[in-house]
Amino acid sequence: MEGKFIDTALHKNKKRKSTWFKFISVQFILIKLNRLLQIFIFVIFIVIIYMTPKALLFDLNGTIIDDMTYHTKAWLDLFNNELGANLTWDDVKKEMYGKNPEVLVRVFGPNRFTQAEMDTLSIEKEKKYQQEFLPHLKLIPGLHHLLETAYQKNIPMAIGSAAIPFNIDFVLDNLNIRHYFKVIVSADDVKMSKPDPETFLNAAELLQVNPTDCIVFEDTPKGAETAFNAGMKCIVLTTTHQKEEFDYLNNILNFSPDYYDAFFKTLLT
Repeated sequence: MEGKFIDTALHKNKKRKSTWFKFISVQFILIKLNRLLQIFIFVIFIVIIYMTPKALLFDLNGTIIDDMTYHTKAWLDLFNNELGANLTWDDVKKEMYGKNPEVLVRVFGPNRFTQAEMDTLSIEKEKKYQQEFLPHLKLIPGLHHLLETAYQKNIPMAIGSAAIPFNIDFVLDNLNIRHYFKVIVSADDVKMSKPDPETFLNAAELLQVNPTDCIVFEDTPKGAETAFNAGMKCIVLTTTHQKEEFDYLNNILNFSPDYYDAFFKTLLT
């Protein structure tokens, strides 16, 4: 009888110890989980602070407005019908980067035109483009919301484009969006065209923002390469080029045909 009592007591004691150990284990796990949660929240906080861009730099054509087809058409008309070239659509599209005089030199060589002649041809081409594109002039879908959100959050924005002021003014003033951009860097403001980083580095300097804290919006491989050369991440609008054409670059954050992509909902949070 006494032995049975002792066995029962030992069994109860073991049960109490087992319950106690289980309680301690659960408490230990909860403490660990709480600690991990705190670390996770801290990491997310740091990521938000350091990953949220401190400035947004926009190319113009193909990035703010979807107009590259009209530029190609204007160049094609000038080259073939007025200057006697025999280029295809794809030939022209391949040469359309940098300043207008640089395009003319790439197509016709360095000795065909004087600087004054190239300036005149440049304006002539842009007048053709503006006349045909004006009825279709509008922001790429979803962009206005992004601009307004950044503006309300006091995130500075700049235009960094190889376009001449004549074309930049045409877009900003007709769409009434000039107030969004604190800085404008045009073809007339740089010595070296894209993919040299001068355009975007100048924009960052004028905004007083470190280049690595800027995000660039571009539509061409040369433009995204310019961002890479400036040490900046890039978002690509696939209005003129396919995603595969950017495979040689590792600074691309996102590809999207417009600004409605889910990516943009978290970009400025």
